[in-house]
Amino acid sequence: MARGQKKNGNNNGNGNRLATQQSVDQAVKSICNIMRRGNCAGAMQYVPELTWILFLRILDEKEHREEQEAEALGVPFNPSFASPYRWRDWGAPLETLPAGQTNKRFELQNAPQNAFFNFINTELLPHLKSLKNKPGASARQKVISEIMTGVDRVRIDTERNFLDVLDKVHQLSTETIDPTHVFTLSQVYEGLLLKMGEKGNDGGQFFTPRQVIKAMVQAINPTVHDTVYDPSCGTGGFLAQSFEHIKANLGNDVTADQLETLKQNAFWGREKENLVFPVALANLVLHGIDKPNLWHGNTLTGQETYGGLFEGAPQTFDVILTNPPFGGKEGKEAQTNFDYKTGATQVLFLQHIIRNLREGGRCGIVLDEGLLFRTNEDAFTKTKRKLLDDCNLWCVVSLPGGVFTAAGAGVKTNLLFFAKGRPTQKIWYYDLSDLKVRKKIPLTLKHFEDFLRLLPTRTNSELSWIVDMDERKRIAMEEARPLKEQATTKGQQAAQWNERLKDLKKAKPVDDDAIAKAEAKIAELTRESRDLANKAKEIEDSVYDLKAVNPNKKSVVDTRTPEDLMDIIEAKGKEITEALAVLRKR
Repeated sequence: MARGQKKNGNNNGNGNRLATQQSVDQAVKSICNIMRRGNCAGAMQYVPELTWILFLRILDEKEHREEQEAEALGVPFNPSFASPYRWRDWGAPLETLPAGQTNKRFELQNAPQNAFFNFINTELLPHLKSLKNKPGASARQKVISEIMTGVDRVRIDTERNFLDVLDKVHQLSTETIDPTHVFTLSQVYEGLLLKMGEKGNDGGQFFTPRQVIKAMVQAINPTVHDTVYDPSCGTGGFLAQSFEHIKANLGNDVTADQLETLKQNAFWGREKENLVFPVALANLVLHGIDKPNLWHGNTLTGQETYGGLFEGAPQTFDVILTNPPFGGKEGKEAQTNFDYKTGATQVLFLQHIIRNLREGGRCGIVLDEGLLFRTNEDAFTKTKRKLLDDCNLWCVVSLPGGVFTAAGAGVKTNLLFFAKGRPTQKIWYYDLSDLKVRKKIPLTLKHFEDFLRLLPTRTNSELSWIVDMDERKRIAMEEARPLKEQATTKGQQAAQWNERLKDLKKAKPVDDDAIAKAEAKIAELTRESRDLANKAKEIEDSVYDLKAVNPNKKSVVDTRTPEDLMDIIEAKGKEITEALAVLRKR
């Protein structure tokens, strides 16, 4: 059957080159439309489904190219899998094959009904998932198995819809997308991930707005010599952007060894969610990271689902970039691993990060504002004290309230940047909180331009200021000292009364009235001592309220007098009366 078989070398199923961003967007949208009508109604269903299909298509293209290069050099090539499990065997439309060739797809399409789904569900998927168990399995085979681990069957409802998806996915390749005019395929995929993060799709907890990630990566500036780690990597945005950043800075000067390091050994991450872990792997591979070193399991408890890709991980890391979950509650199983016990997920993650950052290493992290200002729980305060004692917290950026609203989270957030190895003396703050961020007015990289411009010198401006933590601690100690001294005095007095009470109880005859008065005095002095000590502690702990409060912000004062307000009310009343009169005449 030679219908529509291609006569040229173009690998695009319809023979067209996707030369504009609009054409690529339209191609992706058309795929999503088919999937939506085919039993994948929301992004949390169709993005994971499209992930494994797109990944296998791009992987086959990559291996085909590597095979040709190896053949040209006369060196052996070991493919990740052979016929009939390659995309070109079961996914490529017949008309895209060389004239006279057929493939497994052609055979299945001409077989009895459901033969295609039977092959995919009972042969292809189990084979791909078992690759990691092969003796001497390669890193790529392990990645393939993990990306496929959550795929038990095709979610799309009919073979016809599934074949339509395969046809359109075949058009999305590095060959057919013009890199000079449109986004790379990895950026196309990021657009799909954004759909997962939109409100109502329940995927926002795994997705950080790309512009926030870019600003944080620029501020931390990872290099080719760094190991980069994200302990709650979600869809892999921080790791992918770090790779792009380093590669762009190296430019044409990048060496083969440097590129190999970036693709194999530079990026490390952890993710707990079964649905998101394979999405992160695929995202990183599509960005060009051949070996994403991702660990599947609960970072805080250490409970591992799969750690085969994390073998050889460093004990500590040069760079940590992350947006840990906040608002979650962890049980005792997680808390036992940490010095300061709390159910608050973000506090435990901050302790994990401090522990896993090497001396001299640097971190950029998104944290909720509650963690910054709360000093009423020991674990919050002690974790922040450890942060300031062990690390130089050199910058806090106060973000607008609506940054994560599209992702279903309205919590006010901040960016913290710190380096491990010496204590914090001064913190430079930058205030973006007055920006109005909405769904149609998102935060962009342009909003960070002034921050990034001032960052190298940490200059004061209307939106930036410095807090001297050493001075703040000194003032707090001075204010707390008299209270602590009074508390000590009251405690000593209580101890003296306690000695007197012992003597009263030994005396004969027993003076019950004197004993009662002594016990009351001890209780009173103990309470006063405790209250004074608590007040002193509150003053000392207030140092660790790190919330950004812009001292340059001018408060808006209403200068209108009561008479002015009454005149306004009277004028508005007249307007209403006149309007009602007009309506009555009608």
